[in-house]
Amino acid sequence: MLEKVAFTMYPVKDVARARKFYSEVMGLTEGSKGNRGDQWWVEYDLPGGGCFAITNFTQGEPSGNGGTIAFEVTDIEALCADLQAKGVTFKSEMIPSPVCRMRMISDSEGNSILLHQLHKKR
Repeated sequence: MLEKVAFTMYPVKDVARARKFYSEVMGLTEGSKGNRGDQWWVEYDLPGGGCFAITNFTQGEPSGNGGTIAFEVTDIEALCADLQAKGVTFKSEMIPSPVCRMRMISDSEGNSILLHQLHKKR
């Protein structure tokens, strides 16, 4: 029986570059990590729960059109301005919906990241 999502994982080609992106650009703190030679698994535990991991163990190709992780954010406008100043590639304009606003970016490896902010409940 399925209970919850244990983690979301992205394949990366350049582990050092990806770690720098997620730590310095996205501001995530590394949690558990381990390696066997040049093969790495690095986890980022999110403050509100959940775990995101990057790895080159799988030898998978990063995918800009495949699975996407959506990070909930508190101030999408401020975050987008900060990421734009850091040279992050944006794949969409702001996407409005009745319940949220979203914007798609690429990580350092070409994987898609969706920035997501729910509207405040009235």
